[in-house]
Amino acid sequence: MHIPDGYLSPATCAALYGGAVPFWYVSLQRMKRAFNTQMVPLLSVFAAFSFIIMMFNLPLPGGTTGHAVGVGIAAIVLGPWASILGISIALIIQAVFFGDGGITAIGANCFNMAIIGSLVSYAIYRLVAGRAAIASPRRIIAAGVAGYVAINLAALAAAVEFGIQPLLYHDATGAPLYAPYPLHIAIPAMMIGHLTIAGLAEMVVSAGVVAYLQKSEPSLLKRTAPGAAEGNLTVGNLRRLWIAIAALLILTPLGILAAGSAWGEWAPEDFSSPAARTQIAAVSGNLSPPAEAPRGLRALSSFWTAPMPRYAPPFLKSPAFGYLLSAMAGTGLILLVILFAGFLMGGRARS
Repeated sequence: MHIPDGYLSPATCAALYGGAVPFWYVSLQRMKRAFNTQMVPLLSVFAAFSFIIMMFNLPLPGGTTGHAVGVGIAAIVLGPWASILGISIALIIQAVFFGDGGITAIGANCFNMAIIGSLVSYAIYRLVAGRAAIASPRRIIAAGVAGYVAINLAALAAAVEFGIQPLLYHDATGAPLYAPYPLHIAIPAMMIGHLTIAGLAEMVVSAGVVAYLQKSEPSLLKRTAPGAAEGNLTVGNLRRLWIAIAALLILTPLGILAAGSAWGEWAPEDFSSPAARTQIAAVSGNLSPPAEAPRGLRALSSFWTAPMPRYAPPFLKSPAFGYLLSAMAGTGLILLVILFAGFLMGGRARS
């Protein structure tokens, strides 16, 4: 679901940046006072969790891969605005340092996963959970439904963005300039895997973490509980959550076991590789891709070279260790960014 550089036209990227900016602005405004509270460690925990959980690639039907996002549980614990900020930070770091998602497509990826995902998760969780007690099983069900619906709507948004490209942007011969597959191919290709494996993974993550928090840190669920949104959030010891994140971090090399790539994230050279072309066609309604990468896609694909592309530092020969090192580096960068933002915004709020 991480749209790379070159798959969306510059106009589409600009429009989605424009769509994301108001939500980022409101999120930052809402977070100004919160940065003086315990929101900083909480935001760090769930942004890091999202970053790590997205590294666990899962095999999807047809030979592609997908992953959970962690947006459901972030919105449930942090609320929608802090979740938008935390997931966006994770996505930006993925794009800039690891080439997971394009720089030109940061606005699109944040709009789909961070903004749509957070707002939908929060709305559905509040609707389904109602006024149930914090420890009620109804909140576990609400969390699972919220995560499942949110990731599928985010995937649908990405599919539509892919699918409108050949309709709007093509050369004089009708050849697509960016993403090559139209809506009737892009939507089923994206949605089959998310309605099944990836959506279920997000459901399990959201429901499972809520069930865990009900027993270990129920105060973390008060922020989005009816009547408690404006109350004080008394957070206990976050050590257990950080231990869980450390355990997930150690296990991240399992994320490279899933063969294949995500739909719509092919490298330009894949379009001219017979083996890759066969695989692309197989997951795209048996419609062969163009003989070579579309002209606009090829031009924009080299817009940015990440220091550790595809979570594979070039100075390491071991893919598993490189993946682990990337996970550690990404988590550290998230902590630095959020702590620095908390320092700046906390200082302004005090002034």
